Amino acid sequence: MLIIYCFLFYTIRTATARDTLNLGQSIRDGETLVSANESFELGFFSPGKSKSRYLGIWYKKIGNGTVIWVANRDAPLSDRSGALNISSQGNGTLILLNSTNGIVWSSNASRTRNPVAVLLESGNLVVKDGKDIDPDNFLWQSFDYPSHILLAGMKLGVNLVTGLNRFISSWKSTDDPAQDDYVYGIDPSGVPQAVFRKGSTIRYRAGSWNGLHWTGMPQLQPNPVYTFEYVSNENEVFYRFNLIKSSVPSMMVMNPLGDPQRLTWMEQTQKWAPFVPFSGLILDQCDNYALCGAYAVCNMNSNSAKCECLEGFVPKSPSEWDLLDKSDGCVRRTQLDCEHGDGFLKRESVKLPDTRFSLVDNKISLLECKELCSKNCSCTAYANADVRGGGSGCLLWFHDLIDMKELSESGQDLFVRMAASELDDIERKKPKKKKKVAIVITSVLLVTGVILLGGFVYLWKRRHRKQGKTDGSSKLDYNDRGNREEEMELPIFDWMAIANATENFSDKNKLGEGGFGPVYKRGKKLRLKDFQKVPDKEWRSSKMKSF
Repeated sequence: MLIIYCFLFYTIRTATARDTLNLGQSIRDGETLVSANESFELGFFSPGKSKSRYLGIWYKKIGNGTVIWVANRDAPLSDRSGALNISSQGNGTLILLNSTNGIVWSSNASRTRNPVAVLLESGNLVVKDGKDIDPDNFLWQSFDYPSHILLAGMKLGVNLVTGLNRFISSWKSTDDPAQDDYVYGIDPSGVPQAVFRKGSTIRYRAGSWNGLHWTGMPQLQPNPVYTFEYVSNENEVFYRFNLIKSSVPSMMVMNPLGDPQRLTWMEQTQKWAPFVPFSGLILDQCDNYALCGAYAVCNMNSNSAKCECLEGFVPKSPSEWDLLDKSDGCVRRTQLDCEHGDGFLKRESVKLPDTRFSLVDNKISLLECKELCSKNCSCTAYANADVRGGGSGCLLWFHDLIDMKELSESGQDLFVRMAASELDDIERKKPKKKKKVAIVITSVLLVTGVILLGGFVYLWKRRHRKQGKTDGSSKLDYNDRGNREEEMELPIFDWMAIANATENFSDKNKLGEGGFGPVYKRGKKLRLKDFQKVPDKEWRSSKMKSF
């Protein structure tokens, strides 16, 4: 169940709004700094039911004062005697003092002659030299030390030069902002990847960046709320997002239950709501780290996780595998034989394995990547590092392949090292599979053809049966004569010959009169040349026309 929460604070006595703290000034309990457009506020607060006091930053206008950063989260004040000021030693350090002037918390900053602290409209509390507004020159900033929330513009990652690690971590409870065990950040080991931990144990691994998104997080897509970027170079590696519209606040939250969420402010309901499609990290059972062990792929089947060994691999512990404990994973059916040549088997549409023991080269092709892996007997697999533009770069693995997941969309191709003999066995099995498929397809086509042909014959007979009934009424006058009539030949007389024979239809030649008109006797003999014999079919035709 998705849990949405915010941290409330006691009512604060607000002095005249200001966003800057100068040398010699202080912020005492009850006083605040407010950003230029009043989006954020800095001051002292007590979370939930707690009586302890903390220095923090919260949204001023929305979210009932949702706290986004806490300075002394692990060192609370016991009363309202706290005061924040800039050290008079001239080193630009922010210090938080208690009732006995003991330092409860402090920032670290370089020496400067004119240090000032400013609460920016982004929610970032910075220490800088006088009027210098260049972010690269900030002496210190709260964005480098996130609490439980990642805001727009914050970096999630590691400075490889100074060792500064930016991550978000959960509160112990809604009443206690002290850092708990749940942490989400970027692990720079091997090839950097986004990782969610509880203590030192990995619970979820989003994977390495593939040019578009984390390999295990295809739901991270361009959207109308925010953009995102990933940077990895010799100095730093980080991920961050930026809002498209500042009027639609969005943030990533690590709540006390260890459930990372993407929340967006809904103006209509005046509440924080999960952002779809990316509302959290762990979407199903297969997102649990290394659920199926090494050399196995996890896929969701009817809302339950199903583990399958890679082709050419078998369960390491068959008995436990049958009992649904598949954490031991799989082992090779045939051991590698690098000296005599190994090959690679392509596994499509997967979340790429853990890259903590991997190397990356973004400048070479997939073919060159294969050659590098082939030459190194310790290399267990390879893949493209970047999927854009048909694929580029090279990822190499030098350890067991762990934490793979079947992805129906946006999965990547992984080329797994296999013994040549194992590949031969797999190839020999393929024709049988193809033959079975061909038989099935042929059978389906034949059955379909028979059904279609039967339908056609049925419709043809039905159509001609109806046509026969229509024609039958016009054939009643001669059908009863039988087949002998087919050979009958009847004379057709010329009109003038008939007129001469009846003396121009004279009454003296009339024999009588019926329903079809008068009947005449022949006055003159008709000669053979006065008529001609015609086939029965033509007679019928002429007879039908007369009607």
